[in-house]
Amino acid sequence: MASRYQTLTDLPATLPVFPLGGALLLPRGVLPLNIFEPRYLAMVDAALRSGDRLIGMVQPKSPGAMFGEGDASASPDIHDVGCAGRITAFNETDDGRILMTLTGICRFRVVEELNAVTPFRQVRADFTPFANDLAAGSGELDVDRDGLLDILRRYLDANGLQADWDAIDRSSNEALVNSLCMISPFGPQEKQAMLEAETLEHRNQILIALAEMALAQTQTDDETPLQ
Repeated sequence: MASRYQTLTDLPATLPVFPLGGALLLPRGVLPLNIFEPRYLAMVDAALRSGDRLIGMVQPKSPGAMFGEGDASASPDIHDVGCAGRITAFNETDDGRILMTLTGICRFRVVEELNAVTPFRQVRADFTPFANDLAAGSGELDVDRDGLLDILRRYLDANGLQADWDAIDRSSNEALVNSLCMISPFGPQEKQAMLEAETLEHRNQILIALAEMALAQTQTDDETPLQ
């Protein structure tokens, strides 16, 4: 798939978008999705028919729109930056849902939302600010891997969690940073900040800072005496 998207001209000018609070997709990251709303089932069908299979993941600005809450027909305001992903696997269930996997390709900036006749939303997308996303491993040499692994060990220990350290050791800096950002337990605003980070190391430092704050809060809670 990497050879399919080598330059910005390989990317479409318009994208269907899927607003989903708390969901983070990053270049070459893998995001599993469970699609059941009729308008988004139509979106998946259209993306599959288009040939490029691209969908833009964006976050709604309104907290009430997180995780599909609220009026299913509503169109909440969305953030200006999202990430385009390609449908790389899908399966239709007996009850009509689609279980699919999106693989991140490149971030984009929303230029404008189109007045589309489709049941799903579409935008005109500008990929230019994020052209480096198309180069796998861009900025890897600047990543503070030791700092990330240190806070990861302390965070896991504090929360009684385990990790596959062999797999972590084999991961590239890009894969490690982006995968940890995507599975991190932080909220939509924090996920958006990681998405919009200018460089891989900037994203890494945001993740480290958030983990440090979460760890400090956990330690404070543990030390607070019962009343």
